[in-house]
Amino acid sequence: MWVFDQADDNAARQAYCRSVGLQYRVLTDAELQGFPVDTAEPDHASPTRKRVLVTGCYDWFHSGHVRFFEEVASLGDLYVVVGHDANIQLLKGEGHPLFPEDERRYMVQAIRFVKQALISTGHGWLDAEPEIERIKPHIYAVNEDGDHPEKRRYCAAHGIEYRVLRRVPKQGLPRRQSTNLRGF
Repeated sequence: MWVFDQADDNAARQAYCRSVGLQYRVLTDAELQGFPVDTAEPDHASPTRKRVLVTGCYDWFHSGHVRFFEEVASLGDLYVVVGHDANIQLLKGEGHPLFPEDERRYMVQAIRFVKQALISTGHGWLDAEPEIERIKPHIYAVNEDGDHPEKRRYCAAHGIEYRVLRRVPKQGLPRRQSTNLRGF
């Protein structure tokens, strides 16, 4: 089943779903009301735990994302900044994201390894810059395909450790990548 936010409903998506045999469902704004939004400030009180930040779309959420969160959380308290809808569409093109930002943030926040999930408020590859300034992470972690020169330069200029992790699935699970799952 492919589920859309009311604002993202269009004939091309409906036609694609019919052509590949997917059920098609539109969630109205009223149905999406009530997704909790965590606006709590980051906890800077713990001198022993590092704050670790990751960013991403997290649209086709899968076991590879959960595994990445598990690995990164071993470095400290994990803060995840989910890309806002307009920026995801800008970076990935028409038809993205599949799920609205509040729903993607909700799914990410539900993962036990995540201390806090937020929605980005900036633009481009560093759409999380305002959140980075607020959270003040010790470490900014990415996987291999999330490694961008802009992120490296930003971290170097701001004294943030930059870590690139390899995609390694949890033992017994297949390697997952959103691009391959969505088929376009």
